[in-house]
Amino acid sequence: MAENGNEGFLTEEQRELLKIAVQNAEGLSSSPRSPSTMLPEHHFKEATGGSKANVKGAAVRHVRRSHSGKVVRVKKDGAGGKGTWGKLLDTDADSHLDRNDPNYDSCEEPYELVGATVSTPLDEYKKAIVPIIEEYFSTGDVGLAASDLRDLQSDEYHHYFVKRLVSTAMDRHDKEKEMASVLLSSLYADAINSSQISQGFTMLMESVEDLALDIVDAVDVLALFIARAIVDDILPPAFLTNARKVSESPKGLQVIQTAEKSYLSAPHHAELVESRWGGSTHVTVEEVKRKIADLLREYLENGDTVEACRCIRELGVPFFHHEVVKKALILALEIPTSEPLILKLLKESGEECVISSSQMAKGFARLAESLDDLSLDVPSAKSTFESLVPRVLSEGWLEPSLLKSSAPVGGEYTTGEDEKLMRYKEEAVVIINEYFLSDDIPELLRSLEDLAAPEYNPIFLKKLITLAMDRKNREREMASVLLSALQEDTFSTEDIMNGFIMLLESAEDTALDILDASNELALFLARAVIDDILVPLNLEEIGSKLPPNCSGSETVHVARTLASASHAGERLLRCWGGGTGWAVEDAKDKITKLLEEYESGGDVGEACQCIRDLGMPFFNHEVVKKALVMAMEKKNDRILDLLQECFGEGLITINQITKGFSRVRDSLDDLALDIPNARVKFLSYVERAKENGWLLPSFLPAMPSSATAAST
Repeated sequence: MAENGNEGFLTEEQRELLKIAVQNAEGLSSSPRSPSTMLPEHHFKEATGGSKANVKGAAVRHVRRSHSGKVVRVKKDGAGGKGTWGKLLDTDADSHLDRNDPNYDSCEEPYELVGATVSTPLDEYKKAIVPIIEEYFSTGDVGLAASDLRDLQSDEYHHYFVKRLVSTAMDRHDKEKEMASVLLSSLYADAINSSQISQGFTMLMESVEDLALDIVDAVDVLALFIARAIVDDILPPAFLTNARKVSESPKGLQVIQTAEKSYLSAPHHAELVESRWGGSTHVTVEEVKRKIADLLREYLENGDTVEACRCIRELGVPFFHHEVVKKALILALEIPTSEPLILKLLKESGEECVISSSQMAKGFARLAESLDDLSLDVPSAKSTFESLVPRVLSEGWLEPSLLKSSAPVGGEYTTGEDEKLMRYKEEAVVIINEYFLSDDIPELLRSLEDLAAPEYNPIFLKKLITLAMDRKNREREMASVLLSALQEDTFSTEDIMNGFIMLLESAEDTALDILDASNELALFLARAVIDDILVPLNLEEIGSKLPPNCSGSETVHVARTLASASHAGERLLRCWGGGTGWAVEDAKDKITKLLEEYESGGDVGEACQCIRDLGMPFFNHEVVKKALVMAMEKKNDRILDLLQECFGEGLITINQITKGFSRVRDSLDDLALDIPNARVKFLSYVERAKENGWLLPSFLPAMPSSATAAST
């Protein structure tokens, strides 16, 4: 009866079995809620309403309900289908197969997809240019940067270099901005073509919105970069017009407007743009030397070696640390009480690798070289230095091998030069320095004749350019002008080539004292080509006589690039600012005005004073040229009286007059279009100039055409 009374209900034993099954299912399910617990209790009752044989979970296996309440059929193997929770034995997603299990099969392990970056040639190029740019900003070595860029052999990607160089410089100081512009000009037409530069700047304009997030004045700076590129003739002026048509960025349009209105439309915009970032890519030697003197003076006052080493690092000129050593040693010789502090600083800076061992040795060697001069002010300098060096060597922070390779200790040099050559060098330096003061080329030529040593002409050229490189732009311009005069008067092409070869062979030593020696020397070479002192083939000959892969060879390569670039003549003729900082156009305007005033008033003294006031003796050939042209146009030969007076007073040299006549001779075909008898008049001027001795006898006038000859 009891059994019949419980029909349709689970017995206690059955309930216990069901409870255990439910608990096991909950433990194995990946869902926080077990499938069996989600079924209403009455489903169990309906399913077990029949015989007791059907009680053991059979109904639970065959019927399941989805989240939506729909009844779905379970797959044959119990894995379920869409809307089900899978097999009862399915574990969580992070299930772990026991590799120690005898039945373990590695194929059952789940696959893990690992993402791998595929490197493309462009990606490699972008990575490679970063250290090139950073190294250039550290060293300022244009030649090295150009060489490294060529070594990449990826010319098709150079527009990315333009973009990266400019965008990096935009976030730096004015020095780096100027350096970036100089590098682009140097690479133009050699490593990077015009279309790549245009494409690089176009990419910059497209990304100016992003650049402005980090660089507050990105629009103005990029506009100035574009204006500078146009002034430097590496971007065509049409670039702005074309960019305006395709630019979709509001800030990109602002860049175009700023470049046009603020920079390229301003009066004398070329000078404005070129001087905006200081016009200097490097710290001057004088400035570095002053900083070295200041930090050493401060060190002697406070004795703080750590602070002094920090200041030496902040100079940022590790290749010039020999100057720190030399000046420190000079202080030790001049002020004996400072010797312990100086030696302590040098020792610690060497041990801390602030000053390299080679720079330390060069500093000692350079002081040894100048001991004779120093002894004039400090009589005990030589003996003190000779006693100091052995002590330093015994302490081990100065390497004897390096010191010997740099120079003998104690200043006892054996150069193998005879006494005549030594005297010549000394007198050459005096003559060159006097020329830099007086700008008197005829006097210098007379002094060279008095030396009577033409075999040493290459040495004179080397001294001239070395001294000019260590001075300002005025002296560099004067040296180039003097080379033209020497080539016309006393120096052969072979003399000039040999002088440049000597300079290039000693370029590394020159760079110890002149930070930008390589670039300056390249400018002197290129300028010599523009001034017709050398021809491009001479540069090839000079390069062939230098050791391969030396710094001098790279300098020659840079010079060839500069001389062959677009508008090279105009750019190189003003590479040193004309010595005065004036624009060439300003000087021409002043010359025209003074000649017009003289033509109308006839005051020779006033005209000569105006020429002096120009302060541009190296540009006096323009006075001669304009005077000759004006005499032809106005049919007033009185202007030639001014040239006669200028020559008589030594105001305009015979070389400048000859150069002026040469300029007119070369432009006679154009002049004849406006002045029909220009050729005849010019020949008469040449005859008069030669009669009065203010034109070189070697000057060859242009031969008259058959038509002109017939008319005469």
